[in-house]
Amino acid sequence: MDIQYLLWLQELRNATGGTFDEFFNALSKIAVDVMPFLPFIIFWCVDKKWGYRFIYTFGIANVVNGILKLTVCAYRPWIRSDLIEPAGDSKTAATGYSFPSGHTTEATSVYGTTIAWQHKKRKWLAYACGILIALTGFSRNFLGVHTPQDVVVGFGATLIIILIYGFVEKKIEGNEKTLDILTIVGVIVVIVSLIYISVKSYPMDYVDGELLVNPKKMMNDTFKQCGAFFGLLLGSYIERHYIHFEIPEGSKNLPILGFIGFMIVFSWKEFLAPATIVQALGGHWGHFI
Repeated sequence: MDIQYLLWLQELRNATGGTFDEFFNALSKIAVDVMPFLPFIIFWCVDKKWGYRFIYTFGIANVVNGILKLTVCAYRPWIRSDLIEPAGDSKTAATGYSFPSGHTTEATSVYGTTIAWQHKKRKWLAYACGILIALTGFSRNFLGVHTPQDVVVGFGATLIIILIYGFVEKKIEGNEKTLDILTIVGVIVVIVSLIYISVKSYPMDYVDGELLVNPKKMMNDTFKQCGAFFGLLLGSYIERHYIHFEIPEGSKNLPILGFIGFMIVFSWKEFLAPATIVQALGGHWGHFI
């Protein structure tokens, strides 16, 4: 049934001459190439508490998504059916296994946390973010790179994480000892996750003597997500105990400092890290570091 739905959407794409392909492809790219930097800007320039909430929700959701992907090991739609032809270059950005959708996870994380933050102050923004979550999820189906269940679970799992994080944050706010304990728990989770994905078995299906999907390549994203979360745990511990960062509100330099910070992080993620650390250490530990 899921493949039939994707084929129906594919027929719709073809019938409209691909008119909407680039629009939905752009929505997908914005969710994973642009919006992940919003939490940093909020942390540095707008609201430190909510900045942490954005970054932690994003980090936890990505780790959970990676573990689920490598546990279920669901093949992409075009592998399950050679009738599926993903639109444009959307196939190149569809890394990892199919279930659940990483794009939907990241979109729900950032847009969903924005809803939690702004639903009372700026309802129009909350509604806009809700629409963006729905459109991003639908785009993954429309482009032919994810099934409906991939999208639904990506959304549902992230929504649960957003709600749990909000509940826990209220319970432990200001309790440094509890935060330190949770930091240690987080480090243990990362270590256990890395051991789990490294030793578990994976499907090894061959077609004409060639491996259909290489599990080692599928693990790259989860190593990266675990590395990012480990870095967050270490960085937040250092910040809370030694740096005590405060947003320099009212400073005329704040916008340019925020922009410089964005450019550093963006350049590292998109260009410098792949060309240095990943190149030197390979897809797994290179991405982690």
